[in-house]
Amino acid sequence: MVTVNVVVLAGTVSAEPVQRRMPSGDEVTEIRLSVPEAGRRLLPLPIAAWHATIGAKVLSGIAKGDPVLVTGQLVRRFYRSGAGARSLTEVVASGIKKLETLPA
Repeated sequence: MVTVNVVVLAGTVSAEPVQRRMPSGDEVTEIRLSVPEAGRRLLPLPIAAWHATIGAKVLSGIAKGDPVLVTGQLVRRFYRSGAGARSLTEVVASGIKKLETLPA
């Protein structure tokens, strides 16, 4: 059986990116991406961009409202919080490119 887990998304950054340092010392930037869904709705998707994979220089130029192209893999994480067991499905980015906007 062949399995493929490749995600390619083009959308708009809907919130300011949040940078975090993990207890291990690794750094990650969390991005919320709005992608058009069938119809008129925008689908908000969480993106995790690890600095070791993407590079902090690429991520420093991305801000709320920027159009971006994201490639990566879909990942589901499980964790425990004060409210019990939780899960999160997100895209772990292997590449991010800021897209140019066309003048009107």
